[in-house]
Amino acid sequence: MRKANALKTKFKSRISGLKLFKDSGNGDLLIVLLTTALVVFGTVMIFSASYYKSISEAGDPYVYLKKQAVWAALGFVVMWIFSKIDYHWWGRMYKPIAVVCLGLLFLIFTPLGLEANGAVRWVGVGPLTVMPGEVCKFGLITFVAGYYSKYPKRPFDFWKGVLPVVMVAGVYAGLIMLQPNMSTAFTVIFIAGGMLFVSGARWGHLGMLAGAAGVAGVALIAMDTDGYRLKRFTSFLDPFAHALDDGWQVVQSLLAMGTGGLTGRGLGNSIQKNLYLPEPQNDFILAIIGEELGFVGIAALILLYMALVWRGCHVAMNAPDYMGMMLAAGITIMIGVQVVLNIAVVTSSFPPTGVILPFVSYGGNALLIFMGTMGILVNISKSSEV
Repeated sequence: MRKANALKTKFKSRISGLKLFKDSGNGDLLIVLLTTALVVFGTVMIFSASYYKSISEAGDPYVYLKKQAVWAALGFVVMWIFSKIDYHWWGRMYKPIAVVCLGLLFLIFTPLGLEANGAVRWVGVGPLTVMPGEVCKFGLITFVAGYYSKYPKRPFDFWKGVLPVVMVAGVYAGLIMLQPNMSTAFTVIFIAGGMLFVSGARWGHLGMLAGAAGVAGVALIAMDTDGYRLKRFTSFLDPFAHALDDGWQVVQSLLAMGTGGLTGRGLGNSIQKNLYLPEPQNDFILAIIGEELGFVGIAALILLYMALVWRGCHVAMNAPDYMGMMLAAGITIMIGVQVVLNIAVVTSSFPPTGVILPFVSYGGNALLIFMGTMGILVNISKSSEV
């Protein structure tokens, strides 16, 4: 009888381990509230930033607002669904997800690839479009978390632990660079490096990788025969010297933030969004926020991001297992890296890379992915002890 009960318990544990949906707690409500605040704020600022551009393109000032509102609604659905999916499932699927991401990147170079502004970064089938580079960020996070969860001692082994992660990240980044999309490629590299650091990889191995990445970057610029990448890297040092060409966008961004002052011109009163600043609703939306809401508005936004990163770190540190810790850490690193890079670019502290501001910049693919990852954080927090 005792043996039968033991077998029954073992069978139940195996069945429960196969469940896709698992709800064991309430989750971190603060993550949901912070995400909601950022998305709502972003939607309002996208409407403000895109007002004149919308009129110029379609004769309707609400075009970008309508599209972003739909994406935001879908994002909340995705976040809710992902918060119900047992996060261990992502770990079990790390290989298929990595292969799917690789396949999406290759589709860029087929007739399914869509060109916009001189770059092919989208894959389109009818009305459905996907940006593989954005998907690959999440794919890399699941690969590293799943691989190290299965082999927790591998981070200390360069050949079996560090090198596979570097190879996957390198292949993703290389294919993304060919689009070309330097910003997303950089983000992929930073995510891989951050997760290697969190995993406990040896300092010597991390130093070697940092040096190799630096050499690769220099070689990439040296092989750029037309000087395009070199101009992108050097124009930020003195954007006003290139105000009519490569430095135009950064100069308009600095003018916007400078005229915003402490409290800004007021919501909706930006001048630079009046077709001076290119694509104000995308990666340079922070400049419009600075012009309309001033230093106070930007400071409040940064505090929201800091609170979200803090909650992500809290979830990672209190995760019940290695898989949860690595997955939460990777998601938090992705958010933090993109926020820092975007602020650095907009303030001319870093070369222009086109990294969007999470939850705030316009774009459906990125918003769905970011909100989905917040759902995963909530699911991990449900199993946390604290």
